[in-house]
Amino acid sequence: MTSMPTASPTASPTAWPFAARGPLSDALMGLLLGDPYEGDVTALADQAIANADDVIHDDDVQLSLFLLYASAYGSLSMCDPRLEWDPRLIAARRILEENLERALRELVPAPPMPERSQGEVASALFALTSAEGGPSLSRHLAKKATREQALEFLIQRSIYTLREADPHSWAIPRLHGRAKAALVEIQADEYGGGRPERVHAEIFAKAMRGAGLDDRYAGYVDVVPAVTLCSLNTMSMFGINRRLLGAIVGHLAAFEMTSSIPNRLYGDGLRRLGFDDDVTDYFDEHVEADAVHEQIAGRDLAGALAEDRPELLADIMFGASACLFVDDLVGAHMLDSWRQERSSLRVLEAVA
Repeated sequence: MTSMPTASPTASPTAWPFAARGPLSDALMGLLLGDPYEGDVTALADQAIANADDVIHDDDVQLSLFLLYASAYGSLSMCDPRLEWDPRLIAARRILEENLERALRELVPAPPMPERSQGEVASALFALTSAEGGPSLSRHLAKKATREQALEFLIQRSIYTLREADPHSWAIPRLHGRAKAALVEIQADEYGGGRPERVHAEIFAKAMRGAGLDDRYAGYVDVVPAVTLCSLNTMSMFGINRRLLGAIVGHLAAFEMTSSIPNRLYGDGLRRLGFDDDVTDYFDEHVEADAVHEQIAGRDLAGALAEDRPELLADIMFGASACLFVDDLVGAHMLDSWRQERSSLRVLEAVA
């Protein structure tokens, strides 16, 4: 393995493990440390949007959203917790969210609306997630990927998976009855069922260590492209905003329904490349667990919520479709990069 790239001069090497990607993220990185800031951060947010040809792939927009959500999650210890509800940061976040949501609603294919019944919604979600898409990242990992590509895959996945389940857990206090019970059942498994060593994020951290990679959260933010940050930001936006409850439920349903078979293929590919059980354990765990979760998520969570609160049906289907759309963008980026015999990462020295 070569050494990881160092942060650029725009970021404090003692405070942040990654560098800013533009004026807005640069200002936010200082502000979130509690440094004095006299500028207008909302004006910077407006300017970042104005400068972005495509907010989904814009580095400054997506890193800025990642930073603002990290403050709410508490996932980066250097963020001053007193600033979580700072009006300037909330205003900037709303500007970025409004534009990301608008872009997704314009670009994400609108799925057919099922009848507002538990069974019909579940069937529609299974039909949506089983539709044939483009080239498969999981099949490539299983059959063709090199060891270097497998390491890149783990790095790309680490942006979400080292905090696995947290974005969807925002929905728990906002649900009631059978939908709430279903989500808690799924999340209890995600968090290890009372066994700290089986928390899925911890199992993935073990996989990172087993592959010789850095298992610290956000250790690879510097090297992943904006679209990878957008995948996490999309589910964070759906989860943290109460008005998007339907979208985060639909997102989780699609996420679980497209997990079991790909994870089996990922595990097979990693074994083919000589990785041991410490690396494959995470993927093997999800083959069986997510085959159960997809049934709970489709019928007992999303289907029950649509039946109990029919006004959320459109957003449930939108969230599911958005999950597939953004994750397909991330997968396509990796496959296109490898097809062109180049790294999918922003910094080529990130992996051996």
